[in-house]
Amino acid sequence: MVKLYEYELQKAADVLMKEMFKLKKDETIIITADTESDERVVNAAARSAFAVGAKPMVIWLPSPLGVGKAADPMLPVDSLTAALCEANAWVEFNNQWLLYSTPFEIAMEKNKKLRYLCLVGMDTDMMVRVIGRVDRKILSEFLYKVTEMTEKAEHVRITTPTGTDLEFDNEPRHRFTCDDGEASEPGMHMLAGQICWIPRFETINGTLVFDGSLVPPCGLLTEPIVMKVEKGRVVDIKGGEQAMQFKEWLESFDDPNMFRLAHVCYGFNPGAKLTGNILEDERVWGSTEWGLGYLSPIDAPPDGIKAKSHCDGICLNSSVWLDDKKILENGVVIDPDLQELVEKLKK
Repeated sequence: MVKLYEYELQKAADVLMKEMFKLKKDETIIITADTESDERVVNAAARSAFAVGAKPMVIWLPSPLGVGKAADPMLPVDSLTAALCEANAWVEFNNQWLLYSTPFEIAMEKNKKLRYLCLVGMDTDMMVRVIGRVDRKILSEFLYKVTEMTEKAEHVRITTPTGTDLEFDNEPRHRFTCDDGEASEPGMHMLAGQICWIPRFETINGTLVFDGSLVPPCGLLTEPIVMKVEKGRVVDIKGGEQAMQFKEWLESFDDPNMFRLAHVCYGFNPGAKLTGNILEDERVWGSTEWGLGYLSPIDAPPDGIKAKSHCDGICLNSSVWLDDKKILENGVVIDPDLQELVEKLKK
């Protein structure tokens, strides 16, 4: 019996290995997964890597009870690190992600040839929608145009219908990352459809409302979580039961840096939908996403943000002003220079 999206999944896996990683014969690629991962996705990726002449190594792990550094106590840190330090490429399908964990940090620092691609929590349906059915060339052109416009701005304002109203200044020293899915060069790479940057922390002020999802600890949100932000730090959290859950989760780390805003992102993948999987949620078209907590020194030199964990929350239907120019209105691209590419992506 043919399984759901069996043929489409293999096409998406081929795009991943041949076009995104551009894997070569005899290269070693490590595929990591945990006991919450989609086995079909893992096997399709391994088949595709093997078919191009590469050497796939699949590492299955028990699912940690936390993500990032919070996962460290439950990981075979030394063994996993040793393997990653010798690989040419690494795709992460773990649901409880290893991104920013100790093995991740050591491997990224020591293995200068490593190409890492974060596809955490990827399942069959999502892989078909956000990789297999997306015009990568047009999406890449669109994303880089938005990145260029945002980099040139000195001041940014973001609002949403549910109450977000944040303003901040851009920091030229901090990294702008345009994720178009390309993973053929050494370094850290993400699923296509996100543009991430780190503002000047102390200039972030206003109201932040998560109304899509928040991972960890809540997943899909049933009601908005409203936060007051002063100088880049959450100083008050209001809402219902999930807001209290979030507040208790942040406080459980006994780490004031968990209340700091780390980064902001646009979401722009035409196949993405709100599911509770943060990898996909933060690429929902017209959304913005904010991360709190840990931030790598690579992204915000020299210190980043030293925190015990990290979370990401989604603001749907965002409006964005770059200086005095509005480019996004309630999740819809209104800038005339971008609209032609948007129409091509919809076809």
